Amino acid sequence: MRGIVFLDRDGVLNADSPDFIKTVDEWQPIPGSLEAAARLSRAGFRVIVVSNQSGVARGLVPLEALDSIHRALRDGVEAHGGQLSGIYFCPHAPDDGCRCRKPGIELIRRAEADTGLAAKGAPFVGDRMTDLEAARRAGCRPVFIRGSSCLPPELASASWADVPNFVDLTEASDWILGPTNMTP
Repeated sequence: MRGIVFLDRDGVLNADSPDFIKTVDEWQPIPGSLEAAARLSRAGFRVIVVSNQSGVARGLVPLEALDSIHRALRDGVEAHGGQLSGIYFCPHAPDDGCRCRKPGIELIRRAEADTGLAAKGAPFVGDRMTDLEAARRAGCRPVFIRGSSCLPPELASASWADVPNFVDLTEASDWILGPTNMTP
């Protein structure tokens, strides 16, 4: 067992939408992402999804629909020979003041408690600054997915200069599994 890899959902595993992903029909995996997650799992990592899902609090995404989306995500990773060890989500709105919404770290702490594994040093792959901030707060190693867009200006600052960035999860998983990066 190599430890944990944390993955954000929207923008890392599936296409994001400003209108929220409300149904399993709207959920579209990013090409190669499910294969990359499965590859990390097969390599001995516990793959944990950590996601803000404020569409639940906004009344846009019923929990039954979210469960269906997560079932499709699990099934997709399993179809490629991998396994998700957990999916943790914050159902609250941004102004609710909860501790589980990223950049809060409550979801990461829950995953640690459930798996018995420490998050310290674990890669946390995300596509937003809130993902990177949560990763740092929890002692994880932030990894940024930029997609086809430019890097956010914050990543140009000295305090974020050490964060590796990649086009997609396939590239990030190649880096994670590389001989000098996240191997024990």
